[in-house]
Order: sequence, then structure tokens, then C-alpha cells
Amino acid sequence: MSLARQFWNGIASDNPVFRLVLGMCPTLAVTTEAVNGIGMGLATTFVLLCSNAVVSLIRSVIPAKVRIPAYIVVIAAFVTVVDLVMNAYAHDLHKALGVFIPLIVVNCVILGRAEAFASRNGVAASVADGLGMGLGFTLSLTLLGSVREVLGNGTLFGASLFGASYQPLIVMILPPGAFITLGLLLAGINRVGARES
Repeated sequence: MSLARQFWNGIASDNPVFRLVLGMCPTLAVTTEAVNGIGMGLATTFVLLCSNAVVSLIRSVIPAKVRIPAYIVVIAAFVTVVDLVMNAYAHDLHKALGVFIPLIVVNCVILGRAEAFASRNGVAASVADGLGMGLGFTLSLTLLGSVREVLGNGTLFGASLFGASYQPLIVMILPPGAFITLGLLLAGINRVGARES
């Protein structure tokens, strides 16, 4: 499979949120605003890209009995970098995302790609896979956050869309709104996918 095709799979046909339904904890918890979706998605993309590359590089020297703990150590190192950099340079976003930044270590998207793809493929393919999956995750979280923010606050990226007279649907920025929005988006995307196939 070509690198471009591997990259595109993570965005479209193997999208972590809308096709594989992985990483639901941060997907539902942090997407009250579009900027939170972008922040969490880009943090996850960085970790996914770097951990895929390193796991692919060291896959032949990791004993089979300790491969999962070894992957977690690699992933945790990159999560620590993201956590510290975000805290230093995007402190408000770091506070908004809270505990979900350290929890990237056990995100099933990252562990799954390390085990299922990076441990079996070369560095270039693993980087393409990590970048595609990460951007697919980012786009999904941003879309979900945008819908919830528009309906729940009447804003998009903090800018008012409807003026002071808008009556927001408060439920959309609460946990039930996350499930409602995700369900409707999944249904719509699956409907479009069924028509194309």
C-alpha cells in the first residue's frame, strides 16, 4: 500500500472516531468547544506520530513478552513532552483539557496503532499511518466540538455567530449533548458511506 493511501485511510476509511469508534473518552469529554477538539487532536497526533516512528524503529529489539510495557514507556515519554509544552505555551488550553492530556498514554488509538501497525511495518509507513490517524482524530474532535459549541453556546472558536438574542441549547455542552452529537454524526457519516459503496 502506498504511503499516501495509508495516510488517507486514517482520515477517511479507518477514521478512529467515525469508523473504528476508538478513543471515545476524550472524544466525548473534551469536545465542548472546537478549540478543545483541535488541541486534544493535535496533542494526540504528535504522540501518535512520534510513538509510531520509535516503535517501528525498535520493534526488532523488543522481546515479545514485554512489548506492550515497552510501547507504554515510549508513548508516556512523548505524552510528557506534550503535557509540559502545552502547560508552558498554551496554559488555558492545558487547563481546559485537564487530566485527558496524561490519559493519552492509554488511549486505545495510540496503543492500537503501535501494536497493530507500527510493530509490523517500516518507519515511513508507520509515520504515514500515525499522521493520518492523528489528523483523522483531530478532524473528528474538531467537528464534534464545533457542532456542540455552535448549538450549545452560539459561538464558533469563541466568536459569536447569532448575537445576544440566541437561546443556546445548553444540553449540547453537557455530557448528554456529546452522546447525541456523536450519534447523529455517526449516523450521517455511515449513511453517506453506505451510499458510496
